[in-house]
Amino acid sequence: MFNNFGAMAILHIVANLVFIGLAWWALQALNYEKFLRKNRTIQARLLFIFLAIIIGSLTAQFFLDYLSWSQQIPYIYE
Repeated sequence: MFNNFGAMAILHIVANLVFIGLAWWALQALNYEKFLRKNRTIQARLLFIFLAIIIGSLTAQFFLDYLSWSQQIPYIYE
């Protein structure tokens, strides 16, 4: 039973990191220079990091919930 918890913990960590990385990569396509004030590049980078974490975590949570729900489908007929 505890082995399953460990495997799920690793799956959650990996999924979050992968989706945060994908969100960061996708955010690089934005042309954000128009929205920045001069000499605020550090704040803009921090904002992009936070956006990547938020988007990646929400996306990972969606896919992990979907995986969990799909594994519970066989229990409908019990």
